[in-house]
Amino acid sequence: MNEALQRAMTKAKLTDRQLAEACDVDQKTVGRWITESGRLPHARHRWAAADALGEEESVLWPAAARKAIKVGPDREVVSVYPYRSGVPASLWRTLITRAEHHLTFAGYTNYFLWLEQARFGTALRRKAAQGCRVRFLVGNPDSDITRSREEDEGVALNLSTRIRVTLAELEKIRSQEGIDARFSDGHAHLSVFRFDSDMIVTPLLPHSVGHDAPTLHLHRCQEDGMFDRFASHVETLWSRGEPVWTEETDGTA
Repeated sequence: MNEALQRAMTKAKLTDRQLAEACDVDQKTVGRWITESGRLPHARHRWAAADALGEEESVLWPAAARKAIKVGPDREVVSVYPYRSGVPASLWRTLITRAEHHLTFAGYTNYFLWLEQARFGTALRRKAAQGCRVRFLVGNPDSDITRSREEDEGVALNLSTRIRVTLAELEKIRSQEGIDARFSDGHAHLSVFRFDSDMIVTPLLPHSVGHDAPTLHLHRCQEDGMFDRFASHVETLWSRGEPVWTEETDGTA
């Protein structure tokens, strides 16, 4: 028996029929909610019943609350998307806007950001001026790994071209203090984008481009969790990366 539900109905002086009407279900369905303690109604019906009875959903169906609350390592997983292209552009914009300390774009090309985010360069310049550290980790357009990935992808707009688009856009804003970029081939098959305590992670699949890759939205909740593991990976690549801009490129050598 779901004794909590039965007590709440008695306290509210509601019959099976009245609660059924309030929840827009059959009276027999309410009867099963009462007699079968393991039965978990649909969320909309739980909310309607809780409202009609003046009780918290967690009191009437504790199992629903336990199911909703993540207590293991997966609690850092906010959302899962089968394709990176399925991540709303508004989410990217929100994460960029809210970041105050760290903006790290460790995608191999980062090309899509310049296409999908309006006035992206202006936004980065503004964040850097406000004290946010802005970093780009990109693949070397002339490396063997880049050429290998280009053959694997087999698309017209090849990898090196997309990298050079990002480099050209970064050139326009690199005079702003706080914006930096380095070359790395260590993330050729894993893109990590950090926004303070939030992160978008995209493991790249063979024979596919980035927008087709499965994607995770993570939020840091613990030490040495998934967020920290990916963050450490990026920091290692950054420490080993080669500066995109050198004295030679500045013309001061």
